[in-house]
Amino acid sequence: MTFKENLKELRLQKGLTQKQLAKELHFSLSAINKWENGKKEPSISSLIILAKYFQVSTDFLLGLEN
Repeated sequence: MTFKENLKELRLQKGLTQKQLAKELHFSLSAINKWENGKKEPSISSLIILAKYFQVSTDFLLGLEN
């Protein structure tokens, strides 16, 4: 799976909307939306925040491992 697919899947597993995730992690709704639609990719620091929040590795989040 790709980053955008993994991010959406992890968010849905927690039962969160994009807006709720953005608020929880202090990201903009626009950023979450663009990441999930594949229009942009997160910075390294944002990627680390996401990985810690979802308790997965950055490699998993990026789709480099299962």
